[in-house]
Amino acid sequence: MTRRVRMMILAVGGAGLATLLVAACLKLPGFGGASHPYGDRVVRASLSRRTANTIASVNFDLRAFDTLGEMSILFAAVLGTVVLLRQTRDERRAKPEPAYVALPVRRYALILLPVALLTGLYVIAHGQLSPGGGFQGGVVAATALHLLYLGADYRALERIRPVGLYEVGDALAASAYLVTGLAGLLGGTAFLANTLLPYGTFNTLSSGGIVPLLNAAIGMEVACAVVVLLARFLDQAVEIEKESGK
Repeated sequence: MTRRVRMMILAVGGAGLATLLVAACLKLPGFGGASHPYGDRVVRASLSRRTANTIASVNFDLRAFDTLGEMSILFAAVLGTVVLLRQTRDERRAKPEPAYVALPVRRYALILLPVALLTGLYVIAHGQLSPGGGFQGGVVAATALHLLYLGADYRALERIRPVGLYEVGDALAASAYLVTGLAGLLGGTAFLANTLLPYGTFNTLSSGGIVPLLNAAIGMEVACAVVVLLARFLDQAVEIEKESGK
C-alpha cells in the first residue's frame, strides 16, 4: 500500500468521523440549560440501585457492556504486546547487573511502595462509593510494584512479579467479568443485568448489586495487564539482547 493510498484512507475516515462528531454535537442540550435527560436518568438509576458513585453505576451497570469492550481492548493490547515482544531466535537473555541507587531514592521508593499499593487496592475496593474504581486503582496498584525496581534493582522486582501468574490473572479477571454477565442470562434476565444480587445498604461496601463484582474484576484485569505490559517492555530494555551483544 502506497503512502498516497494510506493518506486517502485516512482522509475518508477522518471526514466520516468529523461528520458524525458534528451531527452528535448538534443534538446536544443547550449549554447551561435546565434539561439534562441523560444525567437525570443516570442519577435516578444510581440511587435506586444503592450505588453512591454515579460514574461506577454508569460503567458497571447502565453501560456495563461498553466496559466489557474497553476491557477487551486492553486485553487485546496486552496479547499483541506479548506476541510482538517475545524473544526471537537471534536474541538471548542477559542477566541484569545490579545498579547503584542513591540512598534517598532507595529510601523513599521503598517507603512509598506499600502506601501506593494500599492506595490502589483501596481505590478498587471503594469504586462504587467514591471517585476511582477498577481502572484507576488497577493502574496505581500495578505501577506501585515497580517502585521496587527504582528503589532496589530489577532482580528484586522479578522476585515479586512472576509474569506467568499475572498473565493467568489477566485472563481469569476477564473471564470473571464475562461469567458475571452470563449469570444474568442463566438467572432469566439479560447479559450483565444488575439483578442477581440485592442492592444492599446505600454507601456501604456491599451496596450496588453486581457493581462491586464487576469493578473488582476490572481492577484485577487492569492491574495484571499493566504488570505484563511493563514486564515485556522492561525485558527488552534490561534483559533481551541480540546474539551479537548489541
